[in-house]
Amino acid sequence: MLGDIWSSSELTAEQLGITEIELSCLRENGILKPGIHWKSSPIGQKKPWKPKALYNIKMCRKIINKFYFEGHNIAA
Repeated sequence: MLGDIWSSSELTAEQLGITEIELSCLRENGILKPGIHWKSSPIGQKKPWKPKALYNIKMCRKIINKFYFEGHNIAA
């Protein structure tokens, strides 16, 4: 885990039991909110800058569980 809060997409997807593609779709469709569920990380990246997303697993799990329990379909 990167620090205490933020994790890579690989680890987050694994911990949540979904694919990285599904995780990306949740972010791109606005289910996962920037600054709460994910943030960009330019660390170690060269230009042109294509930041990787880092995720807060705990907050992502909360929103995903909420949607599943309320019967929303959030799968890719």
